[in-house]
Amino acid sequence: MIDFYGMSSPNVRKVGIMLEELGVPFEFHHVDVFGGTQYEPDFWKINPNRRVPAIVDRDGLGGEPFAVFESCAILIYLAEKYGKFLPTDSKGRSLAMQWTMFQAANVGPIFGQLNHFMRVSREGNDYSYGRYERETKRLYAVLNQRLAESPYLAGDTYTIADIATFPWADYIKQHGFDQSPYPAMMKWIGEIAARPPVAKAWEFFETKVLPMDGAAYGRATPEQITRFYNLPHR
Repeated sequence: MIDFYGMSSPNVRKVGIMLEELGVPFEFHHVDVFGGTQYEPDFWKINPNRRVPAIVDRDGLGGEPFAVFESCAILIYLAEKYGKFLPTDSKGRSLAMQWTMFQAANVGPIFGQLNHFMRVSREGNDYSYGRYERETKRLYAVLNQRLAESPYLAGDTYTIADIATFPWADYIKQHGFDQSPYPAMMKWIGEIAARPPVAKAWEFFETKVLPMDGAAYGRATPEQITRFYNLPHR
């Protein structure tokens, strides 16, 4: 059994998809990131970075509970434990790790910064917004080029690289960008979304977790929102 801590963000969704793909039972614990649950001492013991997602594997290393934080590290841990979605040959593993790290180091951080400026800090930040918008489109183009050459990011096999990247690539709909320059990526998004475990995870987040996030945001004070978005205090 996995204790799964999170909310509805792409990094949390990728872990939810992985758990559904593996068929591993889990108990979901909603973390009120707007109200500041992630700053409570009990959660710090699980993730010293005070972010979601995080998991506690009740049957972890040596049979003892084992906490894992950072979404891609969680995917790697689960892939290695259950022997799925991470190739064992050197080339396949390297390709899967390269594209997983590409998501962790590029797609997630850049898309996340664009989301920030789109939602809460667009006014007066034209340079910052423009920079992240251009870089986001460049990264979409990188994904599209790769997926025009290969059915999946790491080659012919569905891996953690696809699981890690899919929830972020799907943001193109929220970004409101023209999708026509990225036909291979859009085809891949549709195919991943149609996988039954992915659809099951997505429905869980959309119908169960997202409303919890909305309620948490509605309860949050201005001071809590300022802390969550790391905005300047006024």
